[in-house]
Amino acid sequence: MSPRIEEAVMVALATGRPLLLRGRPGSGKSSLAPFVARQRGWRYYDHVITYTTRSTELLWRYDSVRRLADAQAHRTGAAGLDAAAYVEPGVLWWALAPRSARQRGRALDEATGECADPFADVNRDRSPDHAVVLIDEIDKADPDVPNSLLVPLGSYRFTVSETGAEVRAEPPAGDVDSRFSRLLVVITTNDERELPQAFLRRCVVETLPDHDVPGLVRIAEEHMRAWHGAVGEGESRLASALAVELGKVREQARRSGLREPSTAEFLDALRACITLGITLGSERWEWLKNCVLLKRQQVAGDEWGSR
Repeated sequence: MSPRIEEAVMVALATGRPLLLRGRPGSGKSSLAPFVARQRGWRYYDHVITYTTRSTELLWRYDSVRRLADAQAHRTGAAGLDAAAYVEPGVLWWALAPRSARQRGRALDEATGECADPFADVNRDRSPDHAVVLIDEIDKADPDVPNSLLVPLGSYRFTVSETGAEVRAEPPAGDVDSRFSRLLVVITTNDERELPQAFLRRCVVETLPDHDVPGLVRIAEEHMRAWHGAVGEGESRLASALAVELGKVREQARRSGLREPSTAEFLDALRACITLGITLGSERWEWLKNCVLLKRQQVAGDEWGSR
């Protein structure tokens, strides 16, 4: 993280507010939350918003169709069924109250019908008292979705309407720093749709800046370590040269009115170069630049994207 983004994370934790991240597509907005969770050893959950996301889906889902089918199959009627068995906790429920989520809102001493943590593999060795939640691409949702999050994110509590179960943030199991929130909610937006002002007022808002050459190289080195555990001198030189080339392509794109290639596309190009043995300036590099960076974009009367 840059110092500016790290400071925004700390402000969000100090205030207990969600961190709303703006930035170009492919700039790394969605990568921040899992990075912070991994860095701090906190549990991690994510939910990608779509145009069909319902307002309560981040809190819980209720399978009323399955409940109706079970009632008909067993001829017991709705009163004879365990309503909690049809509740699926959402990511915010898991983050705020993991013990309650496992019980689907039942009393904690009940041992039937437990729900498995959907991120159990990631969270196995992480802090039970802290969590990071990524809500990705909130601008794709209807305005009632962000508005519905105001109360649960402000009070850390909500009620499951179908069962009447009240969910509250569970007390910590160990010692924690009470000055800071134990929950970090990172929300990303591509600004495809204007967000409600009431929602924006309750967020810490930061924009991911365009990465300069040193920043791109640092990002590339982190990814190369994840790819194969080490970074050779030749790979670092390649990343630096490719970052310079990306800056040139971006400048050309700005002058031509085209979409600028993203940091994600820079990493795609780097990985392709390393895997395929492509060197800068070679004939294969020119092909790769069109394929990964330029995407052969054109505007009327401009042939730059096809060169």
